[in-house]
Amino acid sequence: MSRSARVLALANQKGGVAKTTTTVNLGVALKAMGLRVLAVDLDPQSNLAMSQGIDVEHLRLGMYDVLVKGVPMAEIVHEREIDVAPAGIELAGAEMALTATIGRERALNRALAPLRERYDVILLDTPPSLGLLTINAMTAADGVIVPVQCEYLSLRGLAQLQGTIEQVRENLNPDICIRGIVPTMYDGRTVHGREAVDLLVHNFGDVVYDVRIGKTIRFAEAPVRGQSVISYDPGGQAARWYRALGREVAAREGLPVHQAVAA
Repeated sequence: MSRSARVLALANQKGGVAKTTTTVNLGVALKAMGLRVLAVDLDPQSNLAMSQGIDVEHLRLGMYDVLVKGVPMAEIVHEREIDVAPAGIELAGAEMALTATIGRERALNRALAPLRERYDVILLDTPPSLGLLTINAMTAADGVIVPVQCEYLSLRGLAQLQGTIEQVRENLNPDICIRGIVPTMYDGRTVHGREAVDLLVHNFGDVVYDVRIGKTIRFAEAPVRGQSVISYDPGGQAARWYRALGREVAAREGLPVHQAVAA
């Protein structure tokens, strides 16, 4: 009997927290463990699609067509390191186009339904806002992974995100919750960085993943090549961080891993 995909939304209304970087590299790490992975780009900036070498300027079809025009998502999927459902800049108009639609918060959930048996994991890369696209992701998802930059102001934004998740739980998806928090841009050499992580763990306990994603120029270099950092620099520290995150996510979510991923 086939198993329905685990759908995980990566969300944070604050930009610049390595959300897309985490989506891509987590996906590649999970694929290396034998899992079938789809990443869905829900950000009009199209960074996920571009980071996998997709020419978003000349997309024939993208997530706008799926959400607004009802095009089957299978028709827009590109096969790269992982499968990608890309977005173009026109996705910026999706929220307005969906406003008058009945069941507008469930457009993504409906679009994903035919693909849930085809994949083991579906990762949803959301825009840096708590608008309708992010609400669609939370309505369709089994849980939320939150990349959080290791600084005090980033931590404060978690309360707003929690409020939105609570509203979605009450009105749209009773099972949604934060499945994990990923500390990103961590610098353990600074007191501020260490204190930020300590505060995260104090407030959220085991929800915070053990891995700490640090800083390296490799994160900027890899997307220029249209690659994950795992493929771009497989022996580097950045690749090790995300492989470790992949192991944590797979274990926590009970994913059907077929092979161990190297450290």
